[in-house]
Amino acid sequence: MKVILLKDVKNVGKKDSICEVSDGYGSNYLIRNGLAIKYTQGSAAHLKMEQDQRAEDEKIKTEEAKKIAEDLKNITLEFKAPSSKDGRMFGNISPKQIIEELKKVHNISLDKRKFIDKYPVNAFGYTRLRIEIYKGVIGTINVHVGENK
Repeated sequence: MKVILLKDVKNVGKKDSICEVSDGYGSNYLIRNGLAIKYTQGSAAHLKMEQDQRAEDEKIKTEEAKKIAEDLKNITLEFKAPSSKDGRMFGNISPKQIIEELKKVHNISLDKRKFIDKYPVNAFGYTRLRIEIYKGVIGTINVHVGENK
């Protein structure tokens, strides 16, 4: 029996793959539990249509991420931090603070867990942090920390 998998099934195949399985396993386990559908010309056409739709959605999300990456090039986030007596920065600016400031000032929402450079900003001056906006699209956030007087 040929089936189209709706989910990844261990030792059978990945989602959207067409697999040959025994009749009993296919009808009594895979189809009954919603893990697969029987392969027909109609289901194959439906699978192709879904794959095309997913590819189109992926393309749109990638284009949006590239636009955000371009916008980030022109943005510099400003922070103030206290200094110690010897002129070094006291404390640090975390990725969470950077993301909150980006959301508040420029209305751009990103995930703080997607930072490639995961270190906090702990020095005065300019720092550039890289963040993965979407699969394979990397943007750079410019951060300037000034002394709080």
